Amino acid sequence: MDWIYTLSGFCVGLIVGITGVGGGSLMTPLLVLLFGISPATAVGTDLLYAALTKMGGSWVHNKKGSVDWQIVKRLALGSLPAALLSLWVLHTLQPDEKQMKALITSVLSIALILTALSLYFKPWLQQLGRSRDGAIFELHAHHLTGATIFTGAVLGTLVTISSVGAGALGMVVLLFLYPRHATVKLVGTDIAHAVPLTLVAGLGHAAIGTVDFGLLGALLVGSLPGIWLGSHLSARIPEKVLRTVLATMLFIIGLKLLFFK
Repeated sequence: MDWIYTLSGFCVGLIVGITGVGGGSLMTPLLVLLFGISPATAVGTDLLYAALTKMGGSWVHNKKGSVDWQIVKRLALGSLPAALLSLWVLHTLQPDEKQMKALITSVLSIALILTALSLYFKPWLQQLGRSRDGAIFELHAHHLTGATIFTGAVLGTLVTISSVGAGALGMVVLLFLYPRHATVKLVGTDIAHAVPLTLVAGLGHAAIGTVDFGLLGALLVGSLPGIWLGSHLSARIPEKVLRTVLATMLFIIGLKLLFFK
């Protein structure tokens, strides 16, 4: 089965390379729905997979100066404590397999649907953030730090339980909160923040035994060349088409998981 996991990793990596999003949004549902991996193991494995694959992207963006580390710090102030708290709750409650499956599939389905909607309405949300000469949040700058930390806390909880949210959902909120920032800088910031968040959450899942390291290795073997190829193809495909197709896929998968038994 390893070659099938590797092929799946390649396909997801290709989509991530082309669109910039879709890692956790596609990989976790794929493992659960297609391969029958338990939701807890799928989430834990995908979190470490995301951390390792995004380290390279974060390094490249940092070298180009397209990371705002102040925003990363604000997001992490909310996301890392939220991730640790979520892990503590999961470890303390120790739900049985049926309860864990119900919890993760419910949160995962909601995260996927929210991600899909954020992709559908991304241009509108970005324009809303830039309205009134881009000064909506600059008029209330003292609230911006709190809003960013709160965003991090929400992402930390969603990502730890479902492995979804650090990419597209986080990016759309950043576009709304920081409309004057260049998009490439927000992309780099989003990726840089995802690394410590997914690493902490992934290591926490490993500590409670919900990471399959053999599966992780097979996925990485396929995804790394997939991401490389996708990044070279991305300029040839219209962004609007990619966003619509990906959003539709995620919305359908989210609905499927919402009623997944």
